[in-house]
Amino acid sequence: MELLIVSGLSGSGKSVSMNALEDIGYFCMDNIPAGLLPRIIAFSKAGDTQLDKVAVSMDVRGCHSAEEIETALHDLDQEGVPYKILFLNASDDVLQRRYKETRRRHPISIAIGVSTTEALKRERKILRPLELRADYTIDTSLLSTSQHKERICNLFLREGGAKAAMMITVMSFGFKFGLPQEADLVLDVRCLPNPFYQPHLKHKTGLDQEVVDYVMGFESSQELLRRIEHLLQYALPLYVKEGKSQLTIAVGCTGGKHRSITFARMIAEFCRQQGYTPGVQHRDASR
Repeated sequence: MELLIVSGLSGSGKSVSMNALEDIGYFCMDNIPAGLLPRIIAFSKAGDTQLDKVAVSMDVRGCHSAEEIETALHDLDQEGVPYKILFLNASDDVLQRRYKETRRRHPISIAIGVSTTEALKRERKILRPLELRADYTIDTSLLSTSQHKERICNLFLREGGAKAAMMITVMSFGFKFGLPQEADLVLDVRCLPNPFYQPHLKHKTGLDQEVVDYVMGFESSQELLRRIEHLLQYALPLYVKEGKSQLTIAVGCTGGKHRSITFARMIAEFCRQQGYTPGVQHRDASR
């Protein structure tokens, strides 16, 4: 089992990190009390509940002293449980500004009624053992949410980084059956010659090579594909940079059987060549 302990200052972005880790396949548990950590790990490794990748978040909501944390880590070490620690940090000025912007109170301020400044000072002391033993440290003071997510993906998604973390689906569909509600980009290829009017192709689909050869046998089809590829070559990295986790590219023709399937397959192949891992769906192929 791959265990990652996520900790850091309140307001430094632990929720963003946990959401990003969940997107790339980690089983995530938030706000774990230090004393329960060894038991939770034992549960994660037991019987049918065995998990490959687990991320647990520990902070001052469940850890009230540095000694509690030291004991929990010592117990893991004694049991021979391998783990990594990700510690999130930010400057006090940034953390105080974030609390003001969200109008939330620091957990320690709520518990014992001290100022945010004093709460941050006490929190740093409590979490010091995790900070000292951290394998990865990220200062989020100057990171946007999307940049933060990209850092997480690049650290923990070994093959492909943030690019591989974005799940791309290329879907063919027929306009006469309605637009896919989940579509982020809709491409209309009804402007191209239609194989439906060719008797020998009418009952075939874009999964058949004869249909592909017919559709792509026109200069207009080849040029449209080139322009779509140029659009995606430019736009896909921007979606990654913005931290988008899912992208659905919908390609439509009239009935969803010929031109749309042909183009959906070629667009998916282009995405693969660019280093992404797209899935392909043909919504209306069997209608």
